[in-house]
Amino acid sequence: MRLITPPVGLTALADTDLVGQVTRILTQAIIKGQLLPGAKVVEAGIARELGVSRAPVREAARLLEQQGLLVSHPRRGFFVRKLEATDIDEIYDLRICVECHAGVLASKNMTPANRDMLRRQIDVMHETAGIDDHARQIEEDYKFHRMICEIAGSKRLLRLFDDLASELRMTIGLIGRLYDDPHRIAQTHEALLEVLEQGHPDIITARIDYHIGAAWREVGKLVRELPSSTNGAAT
Repeated sequence: MRLITPPVGLTALADTDLVGQVTRILTQAIIKGQLLPGAKVVEAGIARELGVSRAPVREAARLLEQQGLLVSHPRRGFFVRKLEATDIDEIYDLRICVECHAGVLASKNMTPANRDMLRRQIDVMHETAGIDDHARQIEEDYKFHRMICEIAGSKRLLRLFDDLASELRMTIGLIGRLYDDPHRIAQTHEALLEVLEQGHPDIITARIDYHIGAAWREVGKLVRELPSSTNGAAT
């Protein structure tokens, strides 16, 4: 008798831009922990929950593999990428390089409108800290850092940041679990905005290095402490 995969908890989709919708939903499912590291992405089960055919699910899985969220095994399918300490080191090492440069460029382009935009985003981070929506907190954190890259005014720099986006969301999700007070996340970004407003390149670089480096150390520690049953895909 054929077994039916238990539902993950996804919502059926409308028949428009199916691949894009499935990609976004699977990304959120990974960030929220509905699909844990090492979990198999069962195409038939997910397609059934979403009310679509298997084709857009398979295409979305391929896109997420390119973005680093999923890995594929021949004849076995797609699995949520496991979190290795070496992966965290590579992501954060590159992130520091990208964001330090972006921060220096952004400070040169800092206008009253740009300051207000970043301040409003910090306010949003404080607001979301008071609600029980971890995925939303991750997204607002990510938006603040992307805004800095936007203000920097380099399309190629922004593209580099966006290439890291999915993996950043996963690791920022880990950061959020480290704070007893979620408002602490917003407060650390207030210090970033302060040095961007002051405009001293060396201080900006040092502050961003400290901000991201602290997250790097904590996330790396958390990943190393994850049980092997949670931290890896079946082999």
